[in-house]
Amino acid sequence: MGNHPPHGRNRAMLTGSTTGISTFKGEQRALRADRIGAPALLLSVLAATAPLMVVAGVIPTTFATMGIVGVPLLFVIVGAVLILFSFGYAEMSRHVHNAGALYAYIARGLGGTAGAGASYVALFAYSIMQIGTYGIFGFEISSQIAQHWHHDVAWWIPALGGVAITAAFGALKIDLNARTLGVLLLIETLLTLVFDISFLGDPGPQGVSVHAFDPGTLSGAGLGTALCFTIAGFVGFEQAPVYAEETSDPQRVVSKVMFLAIGFATVFFALSAWAITVGTGPSGVVAGAQKEGPNLIFALSQDRLGTAFTDTLNVFFITGIFASMLSFHNVVARYAFAMGRDGLLPSAVGRTSKSSGAPAVGSFLQTAVSLVVVVAFAVTDDRPVGDPTAPVLRLFTWAGNVGALGVVLLMATAAVAVITFFVKRGAARVQGWRLLTSGVAAVALGGIFVYSVKDFSVLLGADPGHGLRWILPGIIALAAAIGLVCGLVLRSRRPEVHARIGQGNEAFQLEKAAAAEATA
Repeated sequence: MGNHPPHGRNRAMLTGSTTGISTFKGEQRALRADRIGAPALLLSVLAATAPLMVVAGVIPTTFATMGIVGVPLLFVIVGAVLILFSFGYAEMSRHVHNAGALYAYIARGLGGTAGAGASYVALFAYSIMQIGTYGIFGFEISSQIAQHWHHDVAWWIPALGGVAITAAFGALKIDLNARTLGVLLLIETLLTLVFDISFLGDPGPQGVSVHAFDPGTLSGAGLGTALCFTIAGFVGFEQAPVYAEETSDPQRVVSKVMFLAIGFATVFFALSAWAITVGTGPSGVVAGAQKEGPNLIFALSQDRLGTAFTDTLNVFFITGIFASMLSFHNVVARYAFAMGRDGLLPSAVGRTSKSSGAPAVGSFLQTAVSLVVVVAFAVTDDRPVGDPTAPVLRLFTWAGNVGALGVVLLMATAAVAVITFFVKRGAARVQGWRLLTSGVAAVALGGIFVYSVKDFSVLLGADPGHGLRWILPGIIALAAAIGLVCGLVLRSRRPEVHARIGQGNEAFQLEKAAAAEATA
């Protein structure tokens, strides 16, 4: 990782003109800048939210599993909390440009050890969420093959194909990825709006009812986990700072993209969830979701828009899942890169590809872990072909919610870190209203985290004393413990590395300047 001055060829590259800079083998410990502008960044971030996957997969699952009619209201409530969180988070993004984003902010506010703990939570959480999407991806492709070509294909075969394709795209330049994600995002958004309008134009037996926005609809044992499901629908907006080093104008672009992403997600998901309750009738939405599962949207569309539209919707549901897989893969690779650069992972992970500037080693590691997990679920799946238990109800749902738990914990901690960051720098008065919104967001997100863990047994459909209801959330606790131990060890044995946690390329530039001054 280099605590020593650069020598030979490396020094020449570091002190030469910018046109000669290569990030191969991490000479600059930076991702290539000016790769992605505001429109491309917004499309990449929104692709991670996977609008069609949330509307067709997450929302019906929330209705069915939690038995709560007020899912549209939950999106409005969570969207408001995330807006409050983003005032401080966006301001922080103007001061810290680091691919480690959440963990870097926590390190800058709460210290290197806390940052180390957060880094492993981020790596585990986003990695788990990304891997979970392979389950629903493989299941949907195998279902389409069975429906249209009458062949039974086990879900894990297309899932492994998804791992390979994602690996190939993950090695490409981020601007190429952004264009691919953007096209898919625009198409699936338009298709979703079409069926939303059709549900509202041809409502179910209770007409165009706004009952789903009644606060009384939020009662139920699974409210905490329903909030976790809802947060999972938003996950992606907070990834904008991950790309700060690669944007053309990080001071303005990152914060603008975050607010646009939250606003879009809040309106889009609340509208779509409401349209579903109108299409089925509020009194029938839970039963309909329990009967149809992720097929609910397609069944409602079939009746109103016909077979051709529904088949098209199925295709772009799958491509939307792929867009989410790729977007999360890119984020995991960048978190791993940032951790390697900061000494929290082996230094080789903090290196980029010579040809594309992508964090190649981090991308490869995420592919390898994905391969192992998918194979493990495939080997232990003893259900018949076409049964969704292993790929959807376990891999996708468990992973999605465990990952969302980790992100909620990170955001709550980051909100506290924002407050301490500005207070320690004597900017509390200037940033006063942002610190207030960060405090409110920290309390709200902390509450969501606690209630989500408390209600995790509802998600599993298991007895509150069932081992998995603690083992699965315990993955996040394990990640935090590993990171904290790593941070403590570095503070004791390598204090100079510990001091760099969260500093990213800034620390390297300071080292480089000091080395140049020493040799002058």
